[in-house]
Amino acid sequence: MEPFVLEDGLPRLFRLKLWHQEHAAITAGFTSRQGGVGKAPYESLNCAFHVGDDPQDVISNRRTLAESLSFQLEDWTCGEQTHGVNIAVVDLKDRGRGSRDRTSAFSDTDGLITNVPGVLLTSFYADCVPLYFYDPVRSAVGLAHAGWKGTVAEIAAAMVSKMSEVYGSCAEDVLAAIGPSIGDCCYEVNDQVMKHVHLLEESSEGVTPFSESVYRQSEANGDKSMLNLKELNQRIMIKAGILPTHIECTTWCTSCNPDLFFSYRKENGVTGRMTSWIGIKES
Repeated sequence: MEPFVLEDGLPRLFRLKLWHQEHAAITAGFTSRQGGVGKAPYESLNCAFHVGDDPQDVISNRRTLAESLSFQLEDWTCGEQTHGVNIAVVDLKDRGRGSRDRTSAFSDTDGLITNVPGVLLTSFYADCVPLYFYDPVRSAVGLAHAGWKGTVAEIAAAMVSKMSEVYGSCAEDVLAAIGPSIGDCCYEVNDQVMKHVHLLEESSEGVTPFSESVYRQSEANGDKSMLNLKELNQRIMIKAGILPTHIECTTWCTSCNPDLFFSYRKENGVTGRMTSWIGIKES
């Protein structure tokens, strides 16, 4: 069953339905591109400053999203993503960093974790993979942005390690989800990318070897490969100790659905960004 369910109404949002049904304390999901005020080529629910959109439109879209989740813009907290593996611990004093400008966001940060109610963790995408983490035992949540660089650097495993270090989380308690992103149907990569994938495969002792479910030869270009970043992140999560039954993985491809998603590849690099979010609700 598809874990990210598209809801009616504006803004149009994908809710992580099972988590919402079973864990009333949190909210988690992913935006579509519909229901904002942005103008082409950022039409319409772009929530990222760095793409060249009107900053006031971005702030308006962020406010609309936050309030639709029963949060405020002042709760919105994010990092400046660099396709790395740095993870920030978000405390109460950090609430709202990056909400109205880029300069106050966590610098060089692709992962965020918190156990503070009322903080809305967010990150931004136009084909990369959003990763969600929730420890219901320790009441802690996390988000990670995983492009191919972050994926092969195992940011998914780094998130589990960081939650264990900071909050005492046990991997077997952690729930994880993999959100809408480009699929192996559309993600063609060259040998430079595949070298890193093969290095990761060689280092993954004790796990099932990679197969066509992770990568396969491109039919259109025989010297390239079709890479499944979702499956690769799922295998890294399992290697890190998350139970396979605790991982939800979407089937949505951002490149195949340009009416619903911004896609860097589909739109030749000039486009907006969707937002992943997770937060612990205040009592």
